Amino acid sequence: MAAICYPFRHRLYAVAGLPSFSAAGAADPPQAHLGHGPTLDPFAAPAVGLVGSGSTATARILALAALDEHGENSLVVIPRPDTISLFGLAEDELLDDDTAALFIPGNLDAALAYLETELAIRESTGVSQARRLLLVADPGGETDRIKALLDRHPGGVSVILLGPWAGDRAIVDDEGLVDAPPNVAAPLPQRLPAMSRTEARDRLFSTLARQRQGQKPPSKRRSTTRRP
Repeated sequence: MAAICYPFRHRLYAVAGLPSFSAAGAADPPQAHLGHGPTLDPFAAPAVGLVGSGSTATARILALAALDEHGENSLVVIPRPDTISLFGLAEDELLDDDTAALFIPGNLDAALAYLETELAIRESTGVSQARRLLLVADPGGETDRIKALLDRHPGGVSVILLGPWAGDRAIVDDEGLVDAPPNVAAPLPQRLPAMSRTEARDRLFSTLARQRQGQKPPSKRRSTTRRP
């Protein structure tokens, strides 16, 4: 059921690893210039727990970097409650979004069910080229389930978690300064730009609109599985 809740064209893009948009003609991003300087890589570590007064802003920036700078070959999964807290989305916004780089399931359980199904399909069919998967969420009471997913599919998914996490954590203060283990801190700048929920919402809608404009119409048949 989790795979069904993700539109068929998204499944096709996710499995085939097809590009979803062209970066040509992209508008300059507002204020928090994610495209300037070293590219942020939200996929650099398998799992990062974000804590501290700047953790929410950091999660916004990393989620947007995945969509904006890595959107051609990644799929960002953000449960609806987390899109509300991170971007201020209403319950009924982006329900029918047709971009290939973003999936908003109703809750964390549905998000994890989708990822479990998707990764099981990739494993069983021998898919070697597919969109990178990123989960951005508050882990709530699902930390054991998330850890099991990471252990079962090493390298198959990255997670950015806001809340309790026993693994690697990055502490971000309200000035954007990062204190983290080397493997987590390496892909991050010493100081991340601040980003309000309003800024993040505007950036999200701008990025999605640009992706829709450049997105190729999906095929009406399932793509051929790519084997190693």
